[in-house]
Amino acid sequence: MVRLKQITPFVLVTDMGRARRFFEGVLGFSTTFHADNYAFIRRDAVALRLIEVEQSCDLHDPARQQHCYIDVDGIDALYEQMQPQLDKLPAGRVRAPFDTYYGQREFHVSDEDALLISFGQPVAT
Repeated sequence: MVRLKQITPFVLVTDMGRARRFFEGVLGFSTTFHADNYAFIRRDAVALRLIEVEQSCDLHDPARQQHCYIDVDGIDALYEQMQPQLDKLPAGRVRAPFDTYYGQREFHVSDEDALLISFGQPVAT
């Protein structure tokens, strides 16, 4: 039997230490493996692979914009759990929970390298 188990996107970062501090300290991920310019991070069933690129690589260039959507249960509780750390981020990096026209409740966070991370769940009906 063939079964796809999970997807773990590669996320480009310009500073591995800074990226790991953000994902661990702000979003609650854990690093399960780290070597040189690579880290595998996980929280529950969600995993990402961080790849460090040259600092001269402009990840804020719209042509390089990255976006991850993480489906969750208990979105408001998750936001409340993360809020003390999210409140420490610079203005413009967090969008508090809101209901979308397409039936999702979401909040958004961006990292230092302009990765947009959307957390979402269906709006209760």
